[in-house]
Amino acid sequence: MKIGIKKNISILLLILGFSCVGHAQQEIQFTQYMFNRLAVNPAYAGSSGSMCGSIMYRGQWLGLHLDPPTPGYDAGSTPTDYLFSFDSPVKFLHGGLGITLFSDKIGYFSFTSAAFDYAFRIYWGPGNLSAGIEANLYNASLDYGNLVGSGDLSGDYNNPIGSSGDPLLTGGQEGSDFLIDASFGLYYQVPGTYYFGLSMKNVLAAHSDVLNYQTSRVLCLLGGYEYVIPANPSFRLKPSALVRTANFSVFQIDLSCLLEYQNLFWGGVSFRYQDAFSILGGVNWDKMKIGLAYDMTINKLGNFKSGFSKGSLEAYMRYCFKIIVPPKLPSIYQNTRYLL
Repeated sequence: MKIGIKKNISILLLILGFSCVGHAQQEIQFTQYMFNRLAVNPAYAGSSGSMCGSIMYRGQWLGLHLDPPTPGYDAGSTPTDYLFSFDSPVKFLHGGLGITLFSDKIGYFSFTSAAFDYAFRIYWGPGNLSAGIEANLYNASLDYGNLVGSGDLSGDYNNPIGSSGDPLLTGGQEGSDFLIDASFGLYYQVPGTYYFGLSMKNVLAAHSDVLNYQTSRVLCLLGGYEYVIPANPSFRLKPSALVRTANFSVFQIDLSCLLEYQNLFWGGVSFRYQDAFSILGGVNWDKMKIGLAYDMTINKLGNFKSGFSKGSLEAYMRYCFKIIVPPKLPSIYQNTRYLL
C-alpha cells in the first residue's frame, strides 16, 4: 500500500474518532434497526406485548487495512458494536420498561452506555400511543498515546511519524469520563399494520471537560408499514425508514423493504444514503428471531482494492415470551340452599 493511502486512512479514522470525542458520542447505527426500535425510541418499551431480549453485533468496514502509527504499536480498531436490550409491558405502570446496553470501539476510542426506559401507553383510535423517557449513562475513553496529529507525518516511509509538538499526544495517557444525559420519545402503532415514532436523544447535551466534547442532540424519525399482498396473503411487504439528524447539521437516511413469508422467513434490501447498500435475511423459529445483514460500502472506503473495506456484517437475535398468571380461584363457595 502506498504511503499516501496509509495517510488518508489514518487521517480518516482520526477524524472519525474525534468527531465522536470532540463533538458527540457515536449514535447507535444498525442496518436492522426495524427489529430493535427500543434503541431508537424509548417510547417503544413494552409495545410488543411480550418480554423481549435482543442481542446485536456489527463489524464495520471489514477488510480495511490499518497500520499502526509506529511499528509494534496498536493499529486501532475499525468500528465494532455490541448491543443488548430487554423490554417488557408492565400493567400496573400503564406502559412498559426497557434497558439497552451498548458498546462501541473505533480507532483508539471506546464507548459504553446504559439506557433505562419507561413508556406510558394509552389506547387511541385503532392503535395505541405511548410517551417515553430515558436515562442515559455514558462512559467514554480515548488512548491519546497512540494518536498522531496530521502535522506529525514526516513523509518518510521507513519512519513516517516525526516528533509531536502536541502536549496532549506526547503525554501518552488514556483519558476517560462518565456522563449523564436524558432522551424522550413518542410512538404510535396499529399492530400488524403500521407504526411511527419521533424521539430526541441527549436532550441535556452533556459536556465532558476531560475529553473536551459534548453530546449532540439527535432527532430521530422512525416509521414502518405492513402490506399483505392480496394475490397471495402468505407474503407481506414491510417497508420502513429511519431519518436522523444531529443538531440539524448532519443527516442520515435509511430506507428498507423486507418481504416476509408466513411469518417464518424474510429477506430484503436497505439503502443508507451516501454510505451503504445492504442485503438482509432471517428466520423466525418458535419464539426466536434470527437475522443477518451485509452492507456493501458505496463511499470512498468501499473501493474493491487491497486494504479497503469489503463491507460490514451484522448479526441479530431476539427472543420473546409471555408469563401468563392463571386467574385466582374463589376461596368461598356460596350456595343459596343454605341461606335462611
